[in-house]
Amino acid sequence: MNLVLENIRTRRSVRKFKPCQVEQDKLDLILEAGTWAPTAMGKQSPKIIAVQKPEEVAKVVELNAKFLGTQNNPYYGAPTILLVLTAPCGTSVEDGSCVLQNMMLAAHSLGLATCWIHREKQMFDCDEGKALLKAWGIEEELVGVGSLALGYADCDLPDPKPRKEDYIVKVL
Repeated sequence: MNLVLENIRTRRSVRKFKPCQVEQDKLDLILEAGTWAPTAMGKQSPKIIAVQKPEEVAKVVELNAKFLGTQNNPYYGAPTILLVLTAPCGTSVEDGSCVLQNMMLAAHSLGLATCWIHREKQMFDCDEGKALLKAWGIEEELVGVGSLALGYADCDLPDPKPRKEDYIVKVL
């Protein structure tokens, strides 16, 4: 059995989290995994922002919900939010996506759950989002790519959907 492939096969998005916070040592490992993601030309354009302080989590939740057009928590009550932004470049989405994927797999390997959340581009293009970054000491121009709701699952992991028959085409 290949442990990496098993981790990939068994990871699922979770939409219900326990309120207990992610331990610092596990968070640090997950963040480190993000830093090892491939980036175009090795430029390491992404920036990862870990938000755990409840009042700051609430600000991120409110801003994302505003762009979603809901009063519900788009992060499903996760106690930690990992935001991924990048320096503006032609591969911002690709670089940030690799970071997010690495962190999702690392979290799963540590017994934690994640869900990829969108709307970070809109969130950090607006004045309110830029002010939030500035309050966190981040003043460079960044483009929002995505984020992760991170915590302990308060539900069973969903069953995977079967893989579609024509997923792979081999030209040999």
